[in-house]
Amino acid sequence: MTFGQTPIDQIKLDMRARDEIPKLLLGLQHIYCDQELREKVFVILKNVIPEDTDSKNGRPGMDLWKILVMGTIRLNCNWDYDKLREMVNNHRTLRQMLGHGMMDDDITYPLQTLKDNVRLLTPDILDKINTLVVQEGHKLLMKKKLRTKRC
Repeated sequence: MTFGQTPIDQIKLDMRARDEIPKLLLGLQHIYCDQELREKVFVILKNVIPEDTDSKNGRPGMDLWKILVMGTIRLNCNWDYDKLREMVNNHRTLRQMLGHGMMDDDITYPLQTLKDNVRLLTPDILDKINTLVVQEGHKLLMKKKLRTKRC
């Protein structure tokens, strides 16, 4: 945690907004806050990293959480990489979800870095994650129904 960084579980999202971004960020926030679900998602995401990648050598890449956030937003909003670059470099709430604090304005994402990393989250991988998240959602609904029936 850095100075001025908002913990992901405490990011305030405007759910009255009619735009899709807050709703997507709410889903990502849930994934992040549910450790078991997050670990399952990261297992899927680890499969997108090329086998010959050495994390200790060369330029630093993007962590799996950032790839998930950016890839989810890009694919669901149907953005090209130029639009994604503009949003991840300037949209305050999206930057908070990426783990940036108010002192991180100098941290930006070059277009080529986005292309090299975010392209790893393909629609097929996102479908696998979506299936996992839907299954978890069904479990939550079943627990809620069971609690309601007991009352």
